[in-house]
Amino acid sequence: MSDINETIQETIEHAGESKINSRVALIVAITATFMAICNVKDGNIVQAMSQAQAHNIDAWSYFNTKSTKQLIAENTLELLKLQATPGSEEIIKKYEERIARYDKEKAEIKAQAEAYQKEYDDINLFDDQFDMTEALLTISIAMLGITSLTQNKKLLYFSSIVSLIGVVLGLAAFLKISLHSDLVSKILG
Repeated sequence: MSDINETIQETIEHAGESKINSRVALIVAITATFMAICNVKDGNIVQAMSQAQAHNIDAWSYFNTKSTKQLIAENTLELLKLQATPGSEEIIKKYEERIARYDKEKAEIKAQAEAYQKEYDDINLFDDQFDMTEALLTISIAMLGITSLTQNKKLLYFSSIVSLIGVVLGLAAFLKISLHSDLVSKILG
C-alpha cells in the first residue's frame, strides 16, 4: 500500500511541476519574443538618434563657420572705417549688409540645431523606455529559470509581474506614450 501512496504522491508532485514548467515555458516564450521585437525597434531608434545627433553637430559646425565669417567681416569693416577714403562708403555698406546677413543666417541655423537637439531628446526618451523594457524582461526570464528549478509559485507570480511591467513599458514605447522614469534612467544612464 505504501508503494501506491508513494506513486500517487510522486505523480501529484510531478503534475504540479509540469504545470509550473508549462506556465514558465509560456511566459518565457512570450517574454523573449516581445523582447526580440523591442530590440529591433530600439535599434531603429538608436539609428534615428545617431542621425539627429549628426545633424545637430553639423548645424552647430555650420553656425560656427558663419560666426567665423561674421567675425572676419566685422574686423574688415573696422579696418575699412579706420582707413576710410573717399568712395569707400560703398564697400563699408556692403560689409555692414554682409554682417547683418550673417546674424540672420546664424539665428536660423541656431534654431535648426536646437530643433535637432529636441528631436534627439524626444527620441532618447523612448530609447530609455526600451532599455528599461529589455532590462526588466531579461531579469524576468532569469527569475523564470529559477522558478522552473525551484517550482516556487510565489517566484512565478513575481517574475510574471516583472515581465508584465516590462511588456507595458515596451508597449508604451511602441505607442510613443511616455512612461519614463528619471530615477531608473539615472541609475541605468
